[in-house]
Parts: sequence; C-alpha cells; structure tokens
Amino acid sequence: MFENYSVSSYSNVLKIEFEFSVSDKIHFYPKLTFPIRDINLRNSLSEIDLRNLVFHIGMIELLSYWKATCSPLILIKPHIINSEQVLWWKKLYFEGLGEFFHLNEILTDFNSFVEIKSISEDLLSVQNFDLTDKVLVPIGGGKDSIVSMELLKSSNMELSPLVLNMTAAQERTIQTAGFDPSETIEIKRGIDPKLLELNGQGYLNGHTPFSALLAFTSLLAAVINGYKHIALSNESSANESTIAGSNVNHQYSKSYEFESDFRNYVRKYISRDLNYFSFLRPLNELQIAALFSKFSKYFPVFRSCNVGSKKDEWCGKCPKCLFTNIILSPFLTETELHLIFGKNLLADKALLPIFEELIGIGTTKPFECVGTLDDVNAALVLTTAKHQESKLPFLLEYYLKTAAFASNKNLNTNKLLTEINSEHFLSSSFFSILKSKLK
Repeated sequence: MFENYSVSSYSNVLKIEFEFSVSDKIHFYPKLTFPIRDINLRNSLSEIDLRNLVFHIGMIELLSYWKATCSPLILIKPHIINSEQVLWWKKLYFEGLGEFFHLNEILTDFNSFVEIKSISEDLLSVQNFDLTDKVLVPIGGGKDSIVSMELLKSSNMELSPLVLNMTAAQERTIQTAGFDPSETIEIKRGIDPKLLELNGQGYLNGHTPFSALLAFTSLLAAVINGYKHIALSNESSANESTIAGSNVNHQYSKSYEFESDFRNYVRKYISRDLNYFSFLRPLNELQIAALFSKFSKYFPVFRSCNVGSKKDEWCGKCPKCLFTNIILSPFLTETELHLIFGKNLLADKALLPIFEELIGIGTTKPFECVGTLDDVNAALVLTTAKHQESKLPFLLEYYLKTAAFASNKNLNTNKLLTEINSEHFLSSSFFSILKSKLK
C-alpha cells in the first residue's frame, strides 16, 4: 500500500518521505532531498503546489518496494487516480519490469500481474508554475549526457547539471564542464535498509525503470528551482527490444514510447508548464560517439560501466565496457582507447560471448544500455576498415568470419552518421542546435 508522504523544508533543502507497507506487516520509509537554490521561489510555492509532484514521485518509487513481494494488489491511499491513470501506471510498471519478470522467470501478462486501486477521495489538480526558460541537464557520468551538456553550453542557453545520488564520475564530469558545485542540482535518494534486508533473505530483486524515477524527480527539482526545460540524453537506439521478438526492453523508460506517454501524462495531470524531452532522441549511438570524440578533455573523466561504478573504474569485462569501446573505435585512436579502458578490449578472447550478443548472434542482447545491432555492426565495419594495413585484434578478426559482417559489410555507414530520426520532441530552437553540430 502507498500509505502516505510528507514534505518539509529546512535551510536550503526540501525533504520528502514516503510510507509504503506490505499487508500492514512490513513498512518502508524511503527519503529524498532536493536542493533549493532560490528561497524566495520556494516560499512562493504552497503545499498544494508541491503535493502533486511529490505524490507522483511516490507512485514510481513504490515500484522498488512492490517488486520484493509482487503483491497482487496495490492500494493508493493519499489521492484519487482515475481509471485512465491506473492504466497508465500499469503500463509503466509492466513494461518497466519486463527484464525483472524475464530474469526471475515470472510468467504473467498486463491484465493479471497486479491490480491498482485508489482508496482516497482527495483529488489533485493540474498546477500552473511561473518558470524561466532555463534548462536542467541530467548527468549520468557517461558520454551521452556529456554531449548534451557541451552542445547546449555552446548555444549560450542558461543550464544547470542535475544528478541523482552523485558519483565520482558525475562530479568530475560537472567540474570538467566548468560548473561550480553551487550550480548543480543534486537530488539525494535513500533506499529503506529494510528492503535490502529482505533482498538478503531471498525476497525478489531486479531491474526497475530508473529513468522513470529520474523523470518524476526531475519535475520537482525543476519547479522548486524555476527551470522550464529538462533535457535528457536518451537516443533513438533505446527503442530496440533487448530480446528479439518481444517487448522486453532494458531501456524501456529511456524509449520514445515512454517519453511520449510521460509528456502526455504530465500535461494532463501535473502541469502544462514543464518541458521534459530527450535532446539526443533524433540521433543514434554512432552519431553520439562521433560527437563525443571531439571532447577529448572528458576521455579520462567519463564512466559508463555499471559493474565498476562503485570503484569508479571500467571493469573491462562487461557488455557496457565492450559496447562503449566498440562504438568509439571508429573515431578514436588505439592509444586513446587504451588510455580510457586500460587495455585493448577488442583483443580480449574472454569477451567473445558478449561480443556475439552485441553483434546479433543469438536472440538476446545484453541487459544493459547498449546500442542497436545496426549501431554496433556499423562501428565494427568502420573499425575494421581502419585496420586495413595492420593486424586485427582477436574480436575484429573473428567478426570478419561471421554472418553479421557478411550482411553488414556494405552497410551505408554515412547514412547512419547523418540521418535524423523524426521521432522526437525537440522544439525548433533545440533542434537547430543539435542539427548544426552534425554538419
């Protein structure tokens, strides 16, 4: 059950706390804090202004706790949600948990996996906010958000980095970009330790749609600090399913479909004044890698490896490391790649099983945020061409013998490097910035 939430302010911080329960036997109290940069702006916002935003963060936060038991019923106590909203949330939960269901071997369907009921009579209303034409750019520590930040900086737009639970890589990225800590909007999220205890006891665990949580938390961060625009860095490649022939997508909450659903939901039920969109949506991974290759100051700074994130390193053994190496290979020298990853990943025979998944040998891509099969194969075709007069590392030599190379060797890589995906929500001003950098 989603029992309740509270909002309080102290110094320059907004604190929110949720209460979730399971059969009234287990209670969870997760917390989040948000920095307040403008006290006058915060004071101008009433509790009524904020509670819609906070409630919706709770609606996505509860998923991390629900998945421990997969209770057949979710009761929503704080406010009413109508039947259309129930369907919207069921879709997000079902699609966002596709990987969780698959890896935990849970056979279910959209209609039966859960029932959501509202047991309140308190109706929330759409709010109007007085926001300025400033841009929040969520920073993940990887190459994509760096590209967004650098391109938007070059346009002289007023922007600030946004982070959720700052990592060392995010902190370095922000410093390298020239932002002062006082300009950074850092959200801090605390998971109730009780959930970790339950996981240790054998309760279910797994992937939840983190980018959906980021979406809802970024709305509150934007409103209390006066930002109209939230520019994500999700690219068109995020739309491809992880398992061929299915709807299971590790990156569902980064997809165009979710972005469209989210924008429509926010306009109808939260506020029409906020503009959440993905700045890189018109591009593919190959184009983003080409743009990133121009920002060499970030080569020793960025990190995309989830396995090595706690140690602030590239582990050199996971799908994310190998994919990042592959997608950058056409645009960086071997020396530059070695400085980033610490070794030549394309020469590592132990990575062959992951390599095969990335190029499409098999029906399942790695459960990581990696590019499409076209992205990967195009990068490999371009990289093998670079090695025409030198000995190929093991994985490239292997690639030349595969059906994947045979079917992609004549791929129009120039088209991939210049095409613009029409499925995006960039306004003309943002689109012109992006398009000018592809020339």
